[in-house]
Amino acid sequence: MISTAVLSQKKRGMSPAKVCLLLSLPLLVLFAMSLNGQGGILTGLDALFAPAFENTNEVLLYYAWWPRLCVALLAGGGLALAGVLMQQVLRNPLASPTTLGVASGANLALMVATLMAPGLLIIGREWVALIGGGLAVGLVFAITWRRGLAPVVVVLAGLVVNLYLGALSTALLLFNHETLAGLLIWGAGSLAQNGWDGVASLWPHLAVSAIAAGLLLRPLGVLELDDASAKSLGISLKYLRFAGLGLAVFITGSVVSVVGIIGFIGLAAPNIVRMAGARRLSSRILWSTLLGAVLLATTDLLLQHFSGMVATLIPTGAVTGALGAPLLMWLIPRLKLQGDRPPRAAGVFMNRHPAPHRLAVGIMLALFAFSILGLLLGQGADGWYWISPAEWDVLEWRLPRVMAAAASGLMLAVAGTVLQRLSANPMASPEVLGISGGCAIALILGIYFLPTPSNIVLIGIGTLGAMATLLVLVALNRKSGFVPERLLLSGVAISALFDAVRSVLLAGGDPRGQQVIAWLAGSTYYVDVTSAVVVGSIAVGLALITLPFNRWLDILPLGAPTARSLGINLNRARLALLLMVALLTACATLVVGPLSFIGLLAPHMARLVGFSRARQHLLGAALIGMLLMVIADWVGRQIMFPYEIPAGLVASLIGGAYFMWGLRRL
Repeated sequence: MISTAVLSQKKRGMSPAKVCLLLSLPLLVLFAMSLNGQGGILTGLDALFAPAFENTNEVLLYYAWWPRLCVALLAGGGLALAGVLMQQVLRNPLASPTTLGVASGANLALMVATLMAPGLLIIGREWVALIGGGLAVGLVFAITWRRGLAPVVVVLAGLVVNLYLGALSTALLLFNHETLAGLLIWGAGSLAQNGWDGVASLWPHLAVSAIAAGLLLRPLGVLELDDASAKSLGISLKYLRFAGLGLAVFITGSVVSVVGIIGFIGLAAPNIVRMAGARRLSSRILWSTLLGAVLLATTDLLLQHFSGMVATLIPTGAVTGALGAPLLMWLIPRLKLQGDRPPRAAGVFMNRHPAPHRLAVGIMLALFAFSILGLLLGQGADGWYWISPAEWDVLEWRLPRVMAAAASGLMLAVAGTVLQRLSANPMASPEVLGISGGCAIALILGIYFLPTPSNIVLIGIGTLGAMATLLVLVALNRKSGFVPERLLLSGVAISALFDAVRSVLLAGGDPRGQQVIAWLAGSTYYVDVTSAVVVGSIAVGLALITLPFNRWLDILPLGAPTARSLGINLNRARLALLLMVALLTACATLVVGPLSFIGLLAPHMARLVGFSRARQHLLGAALIGMLLMVIADWVGRQIMFPYEIPAGLVASLIGGAYFMWGLRRL
């Protein structure tokens, strides 16, 4: 059946070739402008084929400008090819080359090598990055192998590994900011070249990958069928998915090792060509690769043209996200997604505890015990000690931190539960909507551009950022009726835009970057008694308001037709639940930073232990989120005393390890 979008595109005469040609025109204009500014097109061509090394301008063209253009074309094409393969294998338009943690693994490997074995960087930085990315994906495969590399489980495991490795990288950066500051530029995606080494390293890898993709065309085409039909043809889906994902990982690792993290091309290019009418896999691979090369090269030439107007260094990867996100937002209403079909059951978390209320009481007792532990047990100059009645003034500092940790865990857990049940998507979390990112970026801009802003001013700025993000989400999805898949893709686009802004600010070398990194890591250090009481009251109030929605949350995962037949107004229900998610996430982010990992982790842990119905799921996730954050805050204060690890990082490390263990045992 041909979608309405495709029909309308045909009426307009749209095709992937015309789209690529249209988007190539800005590239040609920028190409000519750039060479004209350096002596003309003929001079540029002479510098490429027969450079006069006594001419400084031609030397710069030969060793810097031309290699940078070639790397941009190769990297853009490679990332787009990897994106097509991942979206085909995982059957998910949200999949991209960074889905499986390749970029995070490469980044972490380079950080570890810089700190512990700098000699490895002399041998070859690209090999360190490639090994790191490969190990990250190996971890994803190890977690999901028993599930036959099922797409939904692979995406979920990849997201968890990505967040986990990102938390480790943030921890290293927090304690070694000056040593690792240079990697912030690489991590944001830099195409700067000082020779042809990057081109020489990248093109053989991509050539081999293109040949391998051609050989896999027919087998991967079988993945258009459902699992039962594919298996009936005698095809091993596990090994076919392993081959497809392995090739995508190799391409991504090769690109990341040369130019750093440029993740948005692999998401945008395949969706654009699909919108233009490319339905067959061979067509999508061809046109996505060409379009990815065009998009990245155009962005980089545009950046070079305007780079002299700003005083700070702006990485190309960040600009790619900033320019590509609005393009994807424009495409979202026109993209054919799953729509209102009932979602396929993941079959991952179906346990049901025989006595959920008794289980909830047990978790509540554990929460109480760890709260007492966090208040009374700590370290001092003489080691571990329990505070005595004469030392209860210490509670003035500890009590707000425990309360803030519990409140933030409660709000993020409830927000994640609502979002996952609303979207029937196990990879959904508060960060996917972009609410955390909107609030965080607003606060970062306030810190950078306002002279000594007060806490009240920052709270107001953060609230405005969160609400502005919500308004964008509503504007993009109101006409489509807030279809979950379309909504999540909107959140990905908005998050990419905010991540780009954050990367630009952090890569600029401003001393305030250390403060921003500490806040983004999720610390309760700056919370006082008044703030703790306020946030605790807000958390309890919002959680209680969520409870009457439990009927909607039980029915919505069954699909839109079922929900309508039971008398639910889908637009009203989805909008009300989205507003609740936005408020919960914004309030938590304002206190302890964007701790979105709890929003992903707590709902899954609640289902793993047996909370299934919506009311039980909300209660279990809330208690687990509070418990996890209270433990994380106490461990962060004690494990490296007198230094502190922010609660958000500890929660990600502890909870992520447990979650990966739980996925492995399924």
